[in-house]
Amino acid sequence: MKISEKQLEQIDRQVKRLITAENFYGKKLKEAGITEVKKEEDFLKLPFSQKQDLRDAYPLGLMAVPEEEVVRIHSSSGTTGTPVIIPYTAKDVDDWGEMFKRCYEYAGITNKDRIHITPGYGLWTAGIGFQNGCEKLGAMAIPMGPGNTDKQLQMMMDMQSTVLCATSSYALLIAEEIEKRGIKDKIHLKKGVIGSERWGEKMRNRIKNELGIELYDIYGLTEIYGPGIGINCKYDTGMHIWDDYLYLEIINPETGENVPDGEWGEIVISTLVKEGAPLIRYRTHDISRIIPGECPCGSCHPRIDVIAGRSDDMMKIKGVNVFPKQIEEVLATFPELSSEYQIHISHLDGRDTMRIYVETDGTVDFQDMAKKVAEKVKSKIGFTPIVKVVELGVLPRSEKKSKRVFDERYN
Repeated sequence: MKISEKQLEQIDRQVKRLITAENFYGKKLKEAGITEVKKEEDFLKLPFSQKQDLRDAYPLGLMAVPEEEVVRIHSSSGTTGTPVIIPYTAKDVDDWGEMFKRCYEYAGITNKDRIHITPGYGLWTAGIGFQNGCEKLGAMAIPMGPGNTDKQLQMMMDMQSTVLCATSSYALLIAEEIEKRGIKDKIHLKKGVIGSERWGEKMRNRIKNELGIELYDIYGLTEIYGPGIGINCKYDTGMHIWDDYLYLEIINPETGENVPDGEWGEIVISTLVKEGAPLIRYRTHDISRIIPGECPCGSCHPRIDVIAGRSDDMMKIKGVNVFPKQIEEVLATFPELSSEYQIHISHLDGRDTMRIYVETDGTVDFQDMAKKVAEKVKSKIGFTPIVKVVELGVLPRSEKKSKRVFDERYN
């Protein structure tokens, strides 16, 4: 996706602001001898930024405006290492709300909808982002936050919520609870706006069919505003990215070079108008591709494909590089299995072992199914895992993001 003249001007303005602010990124640019960006070649010489850079800037080293202009901070949801603190100005909050409002509009959501918001509030960007966009749209926000599923379902029935905002893990948990309690006829949901974690086709279909709703993938990350920087439209041909607020590249994660549109690689984002903490060429580690051509909806905003995983979630087992998505693709070929799985990697008697736990509805022979799955995984990745088949509902459900890979070799 070629950078436009206007985007180059916006990046140039950001570079100059960062250098003047002398924040962590301004110093990095100065050290690299970069003072302006006039053409695409200049842009491609700009250094990448990564999460570790942002951690090194803790607590407020990212701030690119005087402190009195900062109205809010958010922090990444990561559970390990130093947190990343992102300062926001009033304009940043307003811009984020406008982007989120646009997401709702692309999903066909209007001010007549009642939006049931289950992602977390507080330092995390999720809940407050969904609410900010909802209020900009003029719809009714039902700001539940995560947890207390009994209360969630009661409010969903009493308030006749029409839109569910959730992680895919919690949307699945809610769908299963509605089915279990036999209250589907009392639920008025029509659409689901789902984000914050990668989810496979099998999980998507279970949520869609069990709740009887349209699903929309929303994209975003705390470092770049939060959720709401892109969403798919009703034609479901990829997520539209708001390129009037950010410029997106897809790079080869090994070489750092841009790949042609249509090829898979790592998403890199530059913020064009962000004030509090502008980021230039930020490596997200999310794997996707730019979808060439026009969307049937007629939108001029470019599209990316579903997030296929992360460039840093690779597991090295017995000398083989394995991605969770490869295991997920194998499991998806068995209609008898549910969408839920876990991968456990351990080191026993001097060698690595992979155990895969999968759920089935009890209509198949567990041993036979385990053998079939193990054989198919071996043909995909080159070695045989230990497969344990369990009953539907045995694996834990999450109100936030589901943890699926447990590497016990380093514990």
